[in-house]
Parts: sequence; structure tokens; C-alpha cells
Amino acid sequence: MSLLDAYRLRTEPSISLEFFPPKTESGKTNLLERIERMSVLEPTFITVTWGAGGTTADKTLELAGLVSQHLAIPVCMHLTCTNMDPEIIDGALERCRSLGIKNILALRGDPPIDLDDETGIHFSYASDLVQYIKNKYRSEFSVGVAAYPEGHPSENDEVQDVTKDLVHLKQKIDAGADFVITQLFYDVEKFLTFEKLFRERVSETVPIFPGLMPINSFVLFNRSAKNSHASIPTKIIDKFPVEIQNDDNAVKSIGVDILMEIIQEIFERTDKRVRCFHFYTLNLEKAIAQIVSQSSILSYIIDESEDEYDNALIDGNGSNLDSSEFLVKNLSINGDDDSDDVRKRRRRSSVVSAELIHNRVIVDKSENQRENMENVSGGLPSKKFVVSISKGSGILGRDATWDEFPNGRFGDSRSPAYGEIDGYGPTIKVSNKRAYELWGTPKNIKDLKNIFIKYLEGSIEALPWCDLGLSAETALIQEELIQLNQRGYLTLASQPATNASSSTDKIFGWGPANGLVYQKAFVEMFVHRQKWESMLKPKLDHYGLRKVSYYAGDSDGLFDTNLDGHSSNVVTWGVFPNSQIIQTTIIEEESFKAWRDEAFSIWYEWSKLFPRNTPTNTFLKQIYSDYCIVSIVHHDFIEIDELWEILLD
Repeated sequence: MSLLDAYRLRTEPSISLEFFPPKTESGKTNLLERIERMSVLEPTFITVTWGAGGTTADKTLELAGLVSQHLAIPVCMHLTCTNMDPEIIDGALERCRSLGIKNILALRGDPPIDLDDETGIHFSYASDLVQYIKNKYRSEFSVGVAAYPEGHPSENDEVQDVTKDLVHLKQKIDAGADFVITQLFYDVEKFLTFEKLFRERVSETVPIFPGLMPINSFVLFNRSAKNSHASIPTKIIDKFPVEIQNDDNAVKSIGVDILMEIIQEIFERTDKRVRCFHFYTLNLEKAIAQIVSQSSILSYIIDESEDEYDNALIDGNGSNLDSSEFLVKNLSINGDDDSDDVRKRRRRSSVVSAELIHNRVIVDKSENQRENMENVSGGLPSKKFVVSISKGSGILGRDATWDEFPNGRFGDSRSPAYGEIDGYGPTIKVSNKRAYELWGTPKNIKDLKNIFIKYLEGSIEALPWCDLGLSAETALIQEELIQLNQRGYLTLASQPATNASSSTDKIFGWGPANGLVYQKAFVEMFVHRQKWESMLKPKLDHYGLRKVSYYAGDSDGLFDTNLDGHSSNVVTWGVFPNSQIIQTTIIEEESFKAWRDEAFSIWYEWSKLFPRNTPTNTFLKQIYSDYCIVSIVHHDFIEIDELWEILLD
């Protein structure tokens, strides 16, 4: 079924969900199980993102195919067109045909960046891709496009103009686009103005799905809005006083209320024209479960699904089933049983892959631990299962929300949310024009050192790998980091040690009040391969694992460590009243390898901002080839200065 058919069949309010392909195999397994649970929310459709320049193409197609084949929910695959040859576009569309995916979100993507390469520039705008699909594939695909309620940001325009953007949006609709998904926003008034203008100037019938991103943490909330050029009304910012901004639970709770208000206001003030709300999930589920279960507009979804789900969790003898047992007993793992009864159950809870049954890596509980938990909690919750997720209660709730803290690239690599929060793959985090302004044209290592040092001094606001700026705690080790860069160790990420700081401390604090937080010192940096092998590695080996551990890798995929295989280190954790120990920053082999590959690809992307064979292009490619990335953890967090003394000795 196409996305449009599914939408038109439903007259009541509904949701749709966006996911991105996880960076690790365990993350993929856990995401499939997460999508399985979230299917109970009966989304009208699911979208899967496409990495910048096709960087996640294979993973995107794999994830979209698995969901499409095993859930009775329309899947919409993102597809960007700039920097893409028609053969690549056709290959992706043919794969979609074979997988039964009938919906495409046609996006422009990043503008061409290789200034000397004129090949492959067959699509300049998303409207070109829409027209290409409609001309070649006719009605086989339902094609959607993106819209910007506040106007599309442009390198040439300082001010966003929604009326100007509507001209381009009309071109995409005239080319054959069937639906519109908006960029995220938090200003309802600006969305309503956009929707009214769209109806007047573009189309009275093409459906618009407003894009909404749950607020999972204050820092990421601000970053997402900034990256999307979405304004945040003062009345929303005022809901987050300084004293709670580091308490993710408090921020999420307020964020749920904000999103529910936005949904209700849009639904009512558009006279129910806008009735399907698109969630950018970031591969997390708790906040969305809370929004749906508490929203006066959407909570009916849970009410209708409760009886069927609760009854399904009782076996023929009247006993409660473990969720894995339920899947095994009630669903066809191989998809061969197409009876009406199985198809009906598959709509609610379908096995995405047999791996979900046999590889439950979520919390690594032993069977005895699981049985003990069941005894304590009274088995599977008898209330609505989505409510148990929203509250984190019972076995389902704990399995669903174990990674609810935003992961970033220092989170648990088993999490579906591990990695960059946008899910669009490795890219330079600023526009091409801004990149030239920030970093100029480095031609030698001295130029590079100056760029990294200026970032540490606050003279420039971003590096190609990071646009978040410096944290307050960096000031405590600023001089040490500058000295490392002066010696040719180009630092990316770092943190100082702390021992039992208050959770409300202005520098180290995070989480609820009355807690204690701990940190090990660590640093991540680019080092010339020869300097690593002849100087730094022997020094670290001398101090041994009791003091330091390391991971190192290069652009060829080589990997080195003094730890056992598949090891990990927790470097930030917190102890809070009435709570388990919370581990927020983890450095481990699988996540390091994933970041190693991305970090070096960004060197290459940076080089492509300059014409081929120019001094800067050649120099940056040389760094890509000659350097390695090293992550070093110091384990004795009582000795807060020792890591820096070792490195600078």
C-alpha cells in the first residue's frame, strides 16, 4: 500500500515515524526490536533516512527493506540527488521496487562540493529528482518532498523567507510531488502561516505532515533547532530554567508537554486538515510513547490497542508470556504463514527478523535475572504496553528505555541511537561558505595546529568534526590541550577527571539533584603515524593498563589496542537517589572503529572543498593518509592531572 492510500484511509489523527540506519550490527538488531514495539502505535507510515552523498545507502535500503517486508506499514525511503549519478538513483529505485517500497522522499541533499568534477551533476534540485521519478516510473512511486515552515536557509540569503521558499515548493508539486513533510519546528505560529500560504498558493489537496522532534535533552534540543534553522519561541525557552537544563528527565517531561500542546494547537487551528504528525525519533521511543499516551488528540490509539495486545500476551493456559515467547508462539518467523489470523497479528507485532528472538542484546540480563525481575514486577504489565514504555516500568518498559539518554558517539554502541544525532552520516557540520571563513586554506601542519588551537581558545566556533563548541569543563584542561596541539597532537575530544562532584555542579554537574558524578580523564587526537609508533605508543605501554588504555586506527582500517578484544570503558557515570548507576559516556572498540571511519572520511570531505591538486586539497589528503586517530583513557580518576603529565612529559 502506498503512503497516500494509508493516509486517506484514516480520518482520525495519527503519527508517522522517522528512523536512521544504526552504525553497528547490535544497534540494528535493537532498532528492529524497537520498531517492532513502536508499531503498536499504528503509524501511518515510517521513513528511513539516506546519508549525505549516499553514505548510508546500503544500510538505508537494508533497514527499509526489513521493515517493509515484515510490517504492514508503508515505508518511505529518503533519497538525495545532488552528487548522485542517475545510475545510482536507478539502482536504489530498482531495489525499492524489489522490496515492495512504494514511497520516496525526494531531497536535494548537499550541493556539489568537488569543484573540478562536473560529472554526476544531473540533478540540481529536488524538483529534478521528482520529475525524473515520475517520468520514468510513472505511478509506481508516491513521491514526497521537504518543506521549511520558516523558509529554506541559503548561503546567499541571511534572512529566511517562507514566501520565497513556497515558489520552490510549488515547482516540486508541479513536478509531481504527492505529499510534503516539513523540517522540524517549534514555533506553531510560523507553521500555521506556512500551511495557510501553501493552501492558498500551492495546493489545496496535497497533504502536509508537520515534522516534530521530541526534546530529549536541552543541549540537543538547541543544537537540532540551530542545525535546522528553526526558531525557538521565548515562551518555550522560558520553560527550561538554568537549574534544570542538565537534568534530562526534567527536560524530557517539559518537552512532552510542549509537543502535546503543539499537536493540539495545529490540529484544532487547521480545522483538522493537518491530522498526521511526523516524529523525528532519533531512534528513541520513550518520549514519543509519552506524547501519544498523554495527548488528548492521540491517546485513543493506545486505548484501541490495549485489549488486543493484553489478550495476545496470555497463552492458551492463561499464563503470562515473556515478550520473546509471545513472538515465537504467535508469529511466523519465516513469513511463510500468510493466514488471515497471522496477517492480523503481524499488523500489531511482527517479527522483523529471527535475530530479534535469539539475540536480545538490549540489557544483557541472564535468564535468572529476567525471572527475578518478573517475580518482582509481577510479570508482563497488564496495563497498556505503550504506557509501560512511557514510564519505563515493567520488563517491556525497561527493555525499551535502557538507552533513553541521548547516546551521541560516546554512548552505548548497542543502542539504535548511537552515533550522530541526525543520522545522516559523516559530513562537515557547516556550509561550504562558512568552512572557508572558519578554516581558510591550510597548506601545512603549522596551519592545522593554528586552526585547532584557535578552536580551543574560542577564536573559531567549530571544527570540521564538531559544531557544538567547547564545554565549560574544557577550560580546566585548556592549557594542556593547547600544548598537545603545539606538539602536533591534534585534539578532537577530551574531558578532565573528577571524583564525586555534585550533580548540580556548574562545571561537571548533570542529572537530577542530590547525585554524585564521576569522570575519568580521556583525550582523542590525530597523531602522525610515525610519531604514534615511535614515541606515544611505547610511552603508554610503559605505564600499562593499570594507568592507561588506548585504541588507535587509521584510514586504511588498521586497529591497535592494549585491551582485550571487544572491550569497553565507562568514563562518565553518576550515582543518584532511588536510581541505578547511570553510565553516560562509554569508549569501546566497536564505537571507536565506527568513529575512526567517519573521522577520516571528514578529512576527505574537507579536502573536496578545494579544487583537485591545489596545495590545500593535496595537503588534507596527505593528512588523511599519514595520520592515525588515538583515544586514550586514564583510569585513576583520583589523580586528576596524571594523564596530562604523562602525555606532556
